[in-house]
Amino acid sequence: MSFPPVAEQLALLSRGVVDFHVRGELEQRLTASLRSGKPLRIKAGFDPTRPDLHVGHTVVLSKLRQFQELGHTAILLIGDFTAMVGDPTGQNDLRPRLTKEQVLSAAKTYTDQAFKILDRKTTEVRSNAEWLEKLAPSQLIELMAKSTVSRMLERKDFAERFAEHRPIYQHEFLYPLLQGYDSVALDCDVELGGTDQLFNLMVGRDIMPKYGMTGQIVMTTPLLEGTDARIGDDGKVVGKKMSKSADNYIGIQEEPSAMYRKVMQVDDDVIFRYFDLLSGRSNEAIAQLKLDRKAGRNPLEIKSLFATELISRFHDEAAAASAKAEFDRVYSAHALPDDIATHTVQTDTDTLWIAKALSMIGLVKSTGEGKRLVEQGGVEVNQQRVLDPQLQLVPGEKYLLRVGSKNRRFAYLIVQRGSP
Repeated sequence: MSFPPVAEQLALLSRGVVDFHVRGELEQRLTASLRSGKPLRIKAGFDPTRPDLHVGHTVVLSKLRQFQELGHTAILLIGDFTAMVGDPTGQNDLRPRLTKEQVLSAAKTYTDQAFKILDRKTTEVRSNAEWLEKLAPSQLIELMAKSTVSRMLERKDFAERFAEHRPIYQHEFLYPLLQGYDSVALDCDVELGGTDQLFNLMVGRDIMPKYGMTGQIVMTTPLLEGTDARIGDDGKVVGKKMSKSADNYIGIQEEPSAMYRKVMQVDDDVIFRYFDLLSGRSNEAIAQLKLDRKAGRNPLEIKSLFATELISRFHDEAAAASAKAEFDRVYSAHALPDDIATHTVQTDTDTLWIAKALSMIGLVKSTGEGKRLVEQGGVEVNQQRVLDPQLQLVPGEKYLLRVGSKNRRFAYLIVQRGSP
């Protein structure tokens, strides 16, 4: 097996990593791998508890793909057994336990989506039920004897529950040990996970030597911020993590046009966070894009590069090209979408306040939001920007309304006189 130079591998693999235990050890193993031609074994595990993924979930998988493209063995571990135990990470109360049927259903969906990132042909797909279901009681006791209660109470969520006299169930202590035993069963060189998984991953590193093995290297990746994130005064990205509940996500199964539009909504400088964590481009290529941005290159061009790469990965190149053309037609050329909804509203007064009209047809959540958008220059009526927050619409007319700038939403409004 032929591998790139160690320095080149390390530069790529280190990109975007938060916790690294230990970088020097990875360099040593990469050097040994280069000499022997034997690939390293890299594990990323997931408990199938959700039916679908957004790109924030794929940061770890993208890092696994980098190892894979360098010639190392990518292990996609399906935690079907541990999912039924329930990961207590970040939980202030007992996590509901799932049935085997629920887990297996979610596992198929997860795996199908994971192969939009990983090379299916060269990925080793494993299930931890293979070995965890076979553990005899004596082996389970031996596993539990390799850690202490005080070690488990180092976890923030456990410590808080213990201090507040809220219950911690014994099977919750078992979860990190079972995840750690996965690394023993798979003889892992490296385990990847999000920053919220650091404790669980370190348990695996701790117990492997107790089974006569070299402890795995642990690498964590950040929890990706959502499309509404911004650059703070300190130059760092600030904002809520990407999630459906915050409505700041890009789903990997969304339509290409929606994915493209959402990428173009990302802050002009935050987009480099997405490049660092999700792009397949080299460090040098991303650094050049940052220099281009400072030199005055249109940020829409740079975001378009990322959007095209992302859609090509989760759909195909033709879909990416089509999504770009649609965005350019509707947003860049100021054309109108083909599917603008028409709403008819009734008013018992001589006029209808613009903020109320926007709220009545669902373009904003409240009249207060509508008024603020007008004051900020984010509303157009008949393709003319509205500057008066007290603008009144007249019954008997049909209006084309638009709110937002990057995330434009349109509606036709017919105002009629009558009881609303």
